[in-house]
Amino acid sequence: MLGCVYTKVGMPLNIRNKEGNRLAETLAKRKHIDKTEVVKLARQNELKQLDKPLSVRERLQPLQDRVASYGSTGLEADKAVYDSLYVQ
Repeated sequence: MLGCVYTKVGMPLNIRNKEGNRLAETLAKRKHIDKTEVVKLARQNELKQLDKPLSVRERLQPLQDRVASYGSTGLEADKAVYDSLYVQ
């Protein structure tokens, strides 16, 4: 490797997915950084999001959605039904 000099230019980042490449190029232009830095930044931001604690509302939302998906039976429970659930 004699005569090799490290430069920041290097090889351009090749993103094979057209939409992914378009998004990386757009963000790179807006932030005035190269696509490699865009990918690094995106990974850092995604990891921060994953590590961010969820609020109680966010944690309970999947459960609320699941319960809501069951739908109504059309039946109504009265005091006798509730009382029958408890053994004395």
